[in-house]
Amino acid sequence: MGKPTGFMEYARREDPVQSPEERLAHFGGFHGALPEEERREQGARCMECGVPFCQSGCSFGKGSFGCPLHNLIPEWNDMVYRGNSRHALSRLLKTNNFPEFTGRVCPALCESACVCRLGGDAVTIRDNELSIIEYAYANGLMKPRIPALRSGKRVAVVGSGPAGLAAADQLNQRGHSVTVLERDDRPGGLLMYGIPSMKLPKDIVMRRLDLMEREGIRFRVNVDVGRAVQAKDLLAEYDCVVLCCGAGKARPYQVKGVEGPGAVYALPYLRSASKALLDRALPIYDALNRRVVVVGAGDTSADCVATALRQGCASVTQVIRKSQTAIERKEGLWGLMPYKPDYAEEEATVRFGHSPRRYDTVIKEVLRDEKGALNAVLTAKVTWKKGNGRPVMEEVQGSEETIPADMLIIASGFSGCEDYVPDGFGLDVRDFGSGCDTVNERVFVAGDMRTGASLVVNAIADGRRAARLADSYLMRYVE
Repeated sequence: MGKPTGFMEYARREDPVQSPEERLAHFGGFHGALPEEERREQGARCMECGVPFCQSGCSFGKGSFGCPLHNLIPEWNDMVYRGNSRHALSRLLKTNNFPEFTGRVCPALCESACVCRLGGDAVTIRDNELSIIEYAYANGLMKPRIPALRSGKRVAVVGSGPAGLAAADQLNQRGHSVTVLERDDRPGGLLMYGIPSMKLPKDIVMRRLDLMEREGIRFRVNVDVGRAVQAKDLLAEYDCVVLCCGAGKARPYQVKGVEGPGAVYALPYLRSASKALLDRALPIYDALNRRVVVVGAGDTSADCVATALRQGCASVTQVIRKSQTAIERKEGLWGLMPYKPDYAEEEATVRFGHSPRRYDTVIKEVLRDEKGALNAVLTAKVTWKKGNGRPVMEEVQGSEETIPADMLIIASGFSGCEDYVPDGFGLDVRDFGSGCDTVNERVFVAGDMRTGASLVVNAIADGRRAARLADSYLMRYVE
């Protein structure tokens, strides 16, 4: 440890962020970077705590804390303080394939477990991580790592989101020939089309994809496995298959009047916005001058609010059925971190003068005019009472309210992967918890497809796990 008293000498300083007024004018990233000397001070704040819970990756009650990748955080924080960027990079890449992604979109579970937080503010672990990888790119340290030997084994990775890319990267480094199959027109999956550009700029994603191609990974796009390409053909061509198809199937929103124009689920909406920016075209779903209602309280709903604001919506209302206390406690990682309004709530408050959030509220009906156009939603307030082991929601009588709306974006959660992929491979989604298919030993499942919708950092960790299992199968290792 470079400076044992650093956590007492230096205050926490996060990377600078553009004001809401500035960032609402564009779809680009809005985080800056600290000067090198100040970054080294932030690295010095990592204390000699004995047990580094930050890298533990443990579950605690209803939530998780500590890095799921088990990043060697104290080691590279020490290197940040010492200014040894090359060593910091080597320690970071040992456990994390894509720090440029997690350094931007991870909720920093590591910081919720930071011992320094018990007596003050946590170390800026996520910002330190991002500074290491961005320094490496800027100074030519991120060169292609091409395996010296090839195993002769061929692997197909289906899906190019964070789990698929992590599995592909790991298997390629083990010397296998990896082909990534993506049904969209660009690789990247959730990273490309599910996370808005202001949170994860697409040039950052493409920079990594380009590096992976130079390392020998082959990407094939517009390939819909399970439909255009059959499972039996894939298994005949490759030695094993890793399925990383995500969990993008929306949870059905069963409200009267929801079917019809003006209502769209979150992922198609976000995909439309990202694709329009990349193609320099008009989006299929555009919030310009529309009165937007967003259903949901998670990261996806926040991304929808922020995107609608940038598209120039006339108003935005976020309908949340849970209480403000429950949401703020969850967003503060169940009390482990102080609650802060998310970036979208902050932006909407600046734009319209008030928070877009309406807690303890549900939509009872989507109202349409005589031509079928959406023109309002009927809402009601709810209360929560204790039931048999779980809270029970009850409507407050006389609380109905009509909210004018031209566009409804539904971000009410996901129900898993689309059925046709596991069906094509003879898989039962109920078996996914085991990580490896019991019907065919050559098929492995990873990421949100296996676990359900989760964090990017969890998907990367699960992709690495699946790659280890696939490598053991290919090389006939015994664990």
